[in-house]
Amino acid sequence: MKRIVLWFLGTASLVALLFGYHTSTSGALAGNAAGTGPAPPKGSTGTSAGSSAPGSKTYTGPSVDTRWGPVRVQITVADKKITNVSVVDYPDGNGRDRQINSYALPILVRSTLDAQSANIDMISGATVTSEGYVQSLQGALDQAGL
Repeated sequence: MKRIVLWFLGTASLVALLFGYHTSTSGALAGNAAGTGPAPPKGSTGTSAGSSAPGSKTYTGPSVDTRWGPVRVQITVADKKITNVSVVDYPDGNGRDRQINSYALPILVRSTLDAQSANIDMISGATVTSEGYVQSLQGALDQAGL
């Protein structure tokens, strides 16, 4: 009888632990649990310089559908030079997306401003977002004639 009670309590405890486990894709708690915090608000990823400079024009690339969600890039150009890059749409459906994009998007933006083109390196661990970013960026660059 003692063995049956111990077996039952052990099984019940195991089931309770399994149902209480939160995976990395379980929602908003996952990003904060990892200590990374939330991703930046949409449209705020980028630099602030050049967005209101006289003679500057803004171009928005196409929305590129990726496996994890759409990616869309907006650039500001003045004197045939990219002065600002914003990622106006990116995957953020779960904590893991927010975690990845919180570190990958600033690197992609900085690389774009440094290279002044879409010829930039992919970010390891954010390959899908990187590919969508480059495609949308190229569309914006084509609109700008760069």
